Amino acid sequence: MSKNFGALLDAQLQRHSTKPALVWDGGAITFDELRRRVDDFAGALAAKGVGASDRIALTIGNHWAFAVALLAGWKLGATVAPLDVLLKDEERADIVADLGSTVLVRAEDVGTEPASPTAALASTTGRAAALILYTSGSTGRPKGALLSHAALELAIESWAGPVMALTRDDVVLATLPLAHSFGLNGALLAPLLRGATVVLVDRFAPEAVVEAIHRHRVTVFPGVATMFRRLLDSTELAAADLSSVRIGVSGAAPCPWALAQEWRARTGIRIVRGYGMTELFRPISYQAADTTESPDAIGRAVPGVEIRIVDDAGRSVTDGETGELLIKSPSAMECYLNAPEETREVLADGWFHTGDLARVSTDGLVTIVGRKRERILRGGYSIFPSEVEAVLLTHPAVAEAAVVGVPHGELGEDVAAFVTLRAGAQAAPEELIGHCKDRLAPFKYPRRLTVLDALPKAATGKVLKQRLAAPSGETLD
Repeated sequence: MSKNFGALLDAQLQRHSTKPALVWDGGAITFDELRRRVDDFAGALAAKGVGASDRIALTIGNHWAFAVALLAGWKLGATVAPLDVLLKDEERADIVADLGSTVLVRAEDVGTEPASPTAALASTTGRAAALILYTSGSTGRPKGALLSHAALELAIESWAGPVMALTRDDVVLATLPLAHSFGLNGALLAPLLRGATVVLVDRFAPEAVVEAIHRHRVTVFPGVATMFRRLLDSTELAAADLSSVRIGVSGAAPCPWALAQEWRARTGIRIVRGYGMTELFRPISYQAADTTESPDAIGRAVPGVEIRIVDDAGRSVTDGETGELLIKSPSAMECYLNAPEETREVLADGWFHTGDLARVSTDGLVTIVGRKRERILRGGYSIFPSEVEAVLLTHPAVAEAAVVGVPHGELGEDVAAFVTLRAGAQAAPEELIGHCKDRLAPFKYPRRLTVLDALPKAATGKVLKQRLAAPSGETLD
């Protein structure tokens, strides 16, 4: 039986009691105060009937209350599901329904004063799952990846150890969304496990990040490629004091080598690149101690992770040949919640089928060359076209819809939609984009939409998305 990860963190909160744990613009709490707030909120949750194996959902941004609610849930032996605060009400309601009986926690629910008697740790063992992290579903609905306490412990040890080489003297910037795996692991849990200080920035903006780095002497900056690009393009960077930063860490979406090189040339700071996803955390990465990097490769399998490259028949290919990337990781999800068929599609004999096409060199460097499974990576967010297509098809004027990723200089990819209309129906692109905007999180809805007479199709009727060029239709921000 694995140990409750909350118990491991609790020991660190005691060990570094007087040191700042979380700081933000206008406030700070020490490790000891964080521990007391966790105890108090665990008591409040217990008074509501939350106990071992129950589920709580968090809809909290980059706020100290997120850490308190997360750790309080684990303290009671509950499973915690962090939700993106950008989700629309309907999207959030769908996820809560998928979770079943769930207590929904918002920032205002987490008080600063004791609300009830302090709760004792329900169990030092992690019998229930530690986390349920939702990713957009390839079948048009979100999927919840169940992650055990053992998987979480190994993942965070990897983040804190070989990937980032954290110590108690580090100060880590948390401007990534904490509800997403990269922000949760790299910007919050790994630092707390090492006794480092976390600097909370609610929303990324170049001026806010530059100010936070200077004021709090940030040493580690986890971010997506879009963040580094926006900083390079900002007027704030020229006068910024980044002398305290020892490394940047990229994730969620590929960080182009040219961007990493430009960042290092302008700032003197290396970006540690890597690869991961909600279901796997970060199985492939360069490490803080690495001295050389390959421009095309995303790194090597981290300790404990195995990789295979297979052809369409599932046979391993030789080094240097292209095939689908399969990963076996002790930090992999157990399954998708309430989705056995979708689980079987990606997990077989302990191997996770990533849907990404890759090749591996003789010395273990992994290069991603394309995708076997549809996915759009927009500014670090994974978006599955079928989810956007499903929303477009709810509009009464839309007969067919196809969504693709198109290149974007800052975001990596953007969401483009193509539709045909029902006979006699009329709808302008901006109307259809607005329909999606009202029903999808801001990072999901298409910025470009083109109305076509017909979608290109094969003889079988399958839409040939590769023939859909970058649209010339309306673009809305």
